[in-house]
Amino acid sequence: MARRSATAKKPVLSRLVLPGLEPSDVEQLQPQDSYEGLSIEGGDLSGRDLSGITLSECELVGVTAHTTLLQHARLVETRIERLNAPVLDATRSTWRDMELSGSRIGALDIYDAAIRSTRLTGSKFDWINLRSSTLEDVLFEDCTIEELDLAGVTATRVSFVNCRAGSVSLAHARLKDVDLRGLEMGSVGNLEGMAGATLDAQQVTALAPAFASHLGIRVEG
Repeated sequence: MARRSATAKKPVLSRLVLPGLEPSDVEQLQPQDSYEGLSIEGGDLSGRDLSGITLSECELVGVTAHTTLLQHARLVETRIERLNAPVLDATRSTWRDMELSGSRIGALDIYDAAIRSTRLTGSKFDWINLRSSTLEDVLFEDCTIEELDLAGVTATRVSFVNCRAGSVSLAHARLKDVDLRGLEMGSVGNLEGMAGATLDAQQVTALAPAFASHLGIRVEG
């Protein structure tokens, strides 16, 4: 059952600083290769297979990436701004010390991934599939998500600030210090997965009928 804790720990994050980047372009990027200190502005990665790529201390701004494959990719100390990706496959990828902002992503398939020390701000998603992923020190801020699938996730110190999700699935989720107070939720599936989350009084009231139904409680006036 959800619990309210004044001592819920917040994500531990530091601002990403990327000095002295070298201008480059998307054509240089190849699967399985490693790149460090690049600044890429504009360009189209649509349909490209970049599986296994490693980007370290890089910046991508205004890139289009429809149906781009980033399976098993490693994104480390990298900033991505204004990404346009109707469909993006980042399954089993690793995100560490990442910033994603001002982006529009339709379907983000990022299941079985490792996401740590990552900030996602001012972005819109139709669907985020985080099934079986590990999240640690992750902040969602000013984000709109139509469907958020957290089934099977292991999440520690994850917070939402001024966010909205049309639906949230929490089947078999393992949560610790996950602050949902800043997440407006349209519907929640698998309420037992909320154990370890922090809610505010208004959210608990809104979810009361669902909690009662889940527990087999009959409420009569």
